[in-house]
Order: sequence, then C-alpha cells, then structure tokens
Amino acid sequence: MARDRRFPLLRRNRVRESLSDVDTARIAETVAQLHRQSKATLHDRLHRVRMALGLAVQAGLAAGLSWVAAHDLLGNPQPVFAPISAVGTLAVSVGQRFRRTVELIVGVAVGVAIGDLLIHFLGTGPWQLGLVVTAAILLTIFAGGSVAIVIQAAATAVLIVTLSPSVANLEPTRFIDAAVGGTIALLVTAVLLPLNPLRVLNRAARPALDLLAEQLDATADGLRERNQERIQAALDRLRDNKQELATLTEAIEGAKETALLSPARWHRRSELTHYADAADPIDRAMRNSGTLIRRAVTLIEDDEPVPEPMPHAIAHLAESVRLLKREFAQGEEPEQARERSLRAVSEAGRAYAEGVGFSGSVVVAQVRTTASDLMVASGISQEEANRLVRQSFGETERPGAPAGPEPTAKRPAAPPVG
Repeated sequence: MARDRRFPLLRRNRVRESLSDVDTARIAETVAQLHRQSKATLHDRLHRVRMALGLAVQAGLAAGLSWVAAHDLLGNPQPVFAPISAVGTLAVSVGQRFRRTVELIVGVAVGVAIGDLLIHFLGTGPWQLGLVVTAAILLTIFAGGSVAIVIQAAATAVLIVTLSPSVANLEPTRFIDAAVGGTIALLVTAVLLPLNPLRVLNRAARPALDLLAEQLDATADGLRERNQERIQAALDRLRDNKQELATLTEAIEGAKETALLSPARWHRRSELTHYADAADPIDRAMRNSGTLIRRAVTLIEDDEPVPEPMPHAIAHLAESVRLLKREFAQGEEPEQARERSLRAVSEAGRAYAEGVGFSGSVVVAQVRTTASDLMVASGISQEEANRLVRQSFGETERPGAPAGPEPTAKRPAAPPVG
C-alpha cells in the first residue's frame, strides 16, 4: 500500500517537473523578447535624438537671437512672442519653413485685426473671447487660409482679447515679434547654422531603404524554406512604411529648401538632385516589392514550384537596395547597385526558364519592375533602365544556364488564387 501511494506521488512530481521546465523555457523566451525589444527601442530613441539634434540646436539659437533682436534692438521690454514664433517656425516640417514664416505673419495680422476690432465694439469677456475666436477661424477659412494660418489667427485673437486690457500696445508688438521670430529662424537655418543637407538625407533615407532590404531578404529566405508565415510577416511590415517614406520625402524637401536659401550649401545642389529624383522611384520600388511579396505568399499557398534562382533574384534585389544606400551616402556613382539589380533580373530570367506557376511568373515580373525602379533611383533614365532589364532578362549565356534558346515557361492551367 505504501508502494502504491509512492508511485502516484513520483508521477505527480515528474509532471510538475516537466511543467516547470516548460514554464522556465517560456519565461526565458519572454525575457529574451523583452530584452530584444528594449534594445530596439533604445536604438530607435537614440536614432531619433541624433536626427533631431540639429533642429534642437537651431531652435535654441533662434530663440535666443530673436529675444535679443526684439528686446535690445527694437526695445520691446517683454518680447515673448518673438522666440515663440522662431521656435514655431522651426518646429514645422522642414522644407516648409519659409512658407510657415509667411503663414505665421499672416495669421498674426488676421488675429490682431479681428481681435482689436471686436474688442473696440464689444469689450472683453468670456463670450467676447468665444466670438472673436469663432470669427477669426471662419474668416481665415473663407479666405482660403491653411490650417497653420487658421490656428495662428485664432491663437492671436485669444491673446489679444485676454492680454490687451493689461498690456499696452500689444497689437503692433505681437505683429513685429512674429516677423522678427520667423525671420531669425530663417536666418539661423539658412546662414548661421545650416545643416548639411546630404547628411540629413542619408539619415532620413536609411530607415526606408533598410526596411525594403530587410523584407526582401526575409521573403527570399521564406521562399527557400517555403515558409508562408515568414513571407506574410515581411509583407505586413513592408505595408506599414508610411512613416519611413514620409520622413524621406520631408527630408528631401528640407534639403532643397536649405540648398536654395543657404549660400554655404549652394554647391550641394547637383548632389541633392540624385536624392530628389530618387524619391519617387524608391516609393515605386516599395509598392512593387509589396506586390512581389504578396504573390510569394500566394505561390506558397498554391504549392507552386520555387526554382532555385528565384530566391537568389530577390536576395540580389535586397543587396542592390543596400548598395544604393551606401553609395548615395558616400557620394559615389551607384554602379554596384545597378550591377546587382541587373543580376537580380538575370536570376529571375533563369527561374522563369526553369518553369514557374502563375504567381511565380508574377514574382518574376515584379523582380524586373522593382529592379527597373532601383535603376531609375540610381540616376538612369526610365527608357535606359527598361532596355537594360530586358537585355539582362533575355541573356542566353548566363552562368549555369543551358546553351541555345531559353525553354518555354510552364503556363498555369487555372486562374490565380489570391
């Protein structure tokens, strides 16, 4: 009886030990994931700090100089609005600061005019404040003003109504301070402390190009392993690319503004042309890669063949993106990126010759299209890029390819799925 009671006890101990081992493994994996996430978060935060360091220094310098200009040169004893206007001009998206300064001044003028007029006839108070703000917003919208002008007009109207009874001559001071702050901000960004536009662009382009290269690599690995989940994860991540593309587009606009306004950066105009011309093709490469990856998911779902050169072609595309990023950053002609794009097309041609299904043929076509986009981003005309892609795809003397005409690709016998 004692032995019978002992064996269930031993069995329960073994079960608890096995469950404990499972729990330990789960906890260890969870801790490892949290560690990786914290490292990634710290890296992202440090990257954002580096990206914003130049802007922070510009804003601090502009705020200090605008106070000095309004206080010491113009004699305003409390030039609060001058540094606020300077920082507000710099805080807007780069590439729009000149327009922002004009909008700032226009919005202040509208707010001052409406606030002063209604105070003169209605006096001050809560309902007068509400009426002034409503009138300022409706008038600026009726006149076709932007959101920035509307906000500035409403904010100025609030200040006029609330501070005019206690601060003498606020209206002209507010207008002058806005002009001084905006002008000082432009002076700092264009003359005193202009950022290196190429450095800004390199930092802004890195997230978008890294995202594209990483998801193409993940797709290539997923095809080799026939791992649908991995390819789907790459597709989901690539679809969420609005922030990276917006950062790149904003940086391009800011760099063009800097090169236009800053004499110290005029010699960079020709170099900036590469980036400015590359923005649209990079965007197209993102979208065409999304189609490529989506079809790769369907290819695995339909159990279509995956010729060995197909993952190689996609991996070459990823490497072409990385080379494009590096050669742009170093100011070099992106010849290696072009060569790798054409190698991707050549591998896609080999995959097509070995035989693909319907989705596989779409993947091959999207490799060609994405390679063409990357070639255009590298500075080649669309016509020349298309010619080189056709030539590389149609080569019959590829390493490892059979001599003579290419075999006919297998055609699908049914409509596509997905």
